[in-house]
Amino acid sequence: MSNPANFDSSDLDTVLSEWVSALRESSVEAIVVLGPDPFGTSDDRQVVAVHPPGLATAARALAESHDFGARWRDSDAPLVAWQYIAKADHHSAGRWRLLWLAHGFQTVVRVEFPLPAGRAFECFMFSPRELNDRAEAASLVWSALNVWPVVRRCIADERSTLSPRERECLVLAFRGLTARESAQQLSCSERTVNYHLANAMGKLKVDSKLAAIQRACWLGAI
Repeated sequence: MSNPANFDSSDLDTVLSEWVSALRESSVEAIVVLGPDPFGTSDDRQVVAVHPPGLATAARALAESHDFGARWRDSDAPLVAWQYIAKADHHSAGRWRLLWLAHGFQTVVRVEFPLPAGRAFECFMFSPRELNDRAEAASLVWSALNVWPVVRRCIADERSTLSPRERECLVLAFRGLTARESAQQLSCSERTVNYHLANAMGKLKVDSKLAAIQRACWLGAI
């Protein structure tokens, strides 16, 4: 399995394309990453990334469904799921399953990466065939864990409007530092730190530092 160090591009589409190429031997031909809608309810998810791009409609149908997501987590379900969607009853199957089946996909492996306040990023790997055994599914899960740090960094770069300094101040606040302690670490004034935090709160449309930290986490920015 490819090492994350080999995925050195900062472009999310390129990283996903390389990831799919690395998984060809496992017959994975599509990857979807869902993330929380920072400005929606706890059930609202967005398509953060999809490859190949032509599957965007099927990916949106998955995001709009109630499968997995917040309710899945509320039921204490596992962070990993493996489903042979071709065996679903077509009369009761959700729209996303029908769309993926129409594109020729039969199996999906899902890996969840939890975030604060019950949110999560969800990575779905789709294959046009049934997986042979649990070991094969486990290999896909390992690939997701292996590549995820690079994917998340690209997600943060694409989704966040925060400046590097605003993000840095939020990270320090997330670690529990006060504005004064952050100023000492950044070699600037406390007023400057508060200025960057206020700008971050405005961009994230919240009125408290805690809410800004939480929303930045949901974007993958910290």
